[in-house]
Amino acid sequence: MTAPDVHGSDSTGGTTRRNLLTAFSKGAVSAVATPLTPCWAKPLAGLHIRYDDQPAILLRSKEGRSLSRDRYESAEIAFMGIEAGYFSHLRYLRETLHQAGSVAKLALCAYLLDVGFSDAWNAAHIRQDIDKSLAYANATGFGHDCPDMGRLAIILSPFWKWGYPRLHGDPPMDDGGFTSADVRHLVRALLDRVHDLTGHPRPKGCRRDPREARA
Repeated sequence: MTAPDVHGSDSTGGTTRRNLLTAFSKGAVSAVATPLTPCWAKPLAGLHIRYDDQPAILLRSKEGRSLSRDRYESAEIAFMGIEAGYFSHLRYLRETLHQAGSVAKLALCAYLLDVGFSDAWNAAHIRQDIDKSLAYANATGFGHDCPDMGRLAIILSPFWKWGYPRLHGDPPMDDGGFTSADVRHLVRALLDRVHDLTGHPRPKGCRRDPREARA
């Protein structure tokens, strides 16, 4: 199964994704089960075993779609400081990584909510593990197999660890050799992927592709 397509190629029980989202917006439907084709079911089952997680029941709903949009918008807004270069100096790399982890979690949860994961399941099983949320996203059609983003996701997990100042005598934490610019480019690509697949509009004032500006 290919990644969900906001232009209508992803079908759910004979209904295109575009029609489904239109139905949600008009209140014609409140929820619809997401079929687990073998392309999704096998990777998900493997992840449930790997992480000892309770199996997720995917159910797309109007409420989930709304929550997804809210998380995506929050991610874009939270990313504005990084994109503006506020933490670009090497000595602020910890701040960059902490903020990037928060943005990545919001963005990936926006995608997971959009394909039918519940907010309660995400809260119980994803928490602040960016590597894990990326794995679940890719298992359900996200298709973002960037090796550098995968490596960054491991470094960021759990991202709370980057929010504490390093005290004298503390062992150095593994930052993977990433620079603030590296993190900025990788997280921007992640946000763009979520934007493209969910179709959520960018918040006013956030970066837009020139093609979007002309649309």
